[in-house]
Amino acid sequence: MDEEDKIKKALLKKALGYSASETIEEYSLEEGEEVLVKKKVTKKHFAPDVSAVKILLERYYKTYQERLSLMSDEELELEEKRLLQLLKEGKDEG
Repeated sequence: MDEEDKIKKALLKKALGYSASETIEEYSLEEGEEVLVKKKVTKKHFAPDVSAVKILLERYYKTYQERLSLMSDEELELEEKRLLQLLKEGKDEG
C-alpha cells in the first residue's frame, strides 16, 4: 500500500468514525519486581469528522470521478469489487 492509499484510508476512517480500545495498566513494586495490579480496557467511539469528509471530497472526489469516466466496463467491475472489499474490511475493524 503506497503513501497516498494510507492517507486516503486514514481520512476515510476519520470521516466515517471508528471505535478503538484503550488499555490502562497500573503496576506496583513487590519484592523488587513490577507487578500488574490493575488493568482497565475501555472501548472508545470516535464520531465522524466533518473536516475529514471535506478533505476527502475536495482532494479525491473530482480525480476519482475523472478516473471512473475513463475506465472500461471490466475496470469498473474490478473497482466495484475493490470498494466492496474496503467496506467489508471497515465493518470488520469497527
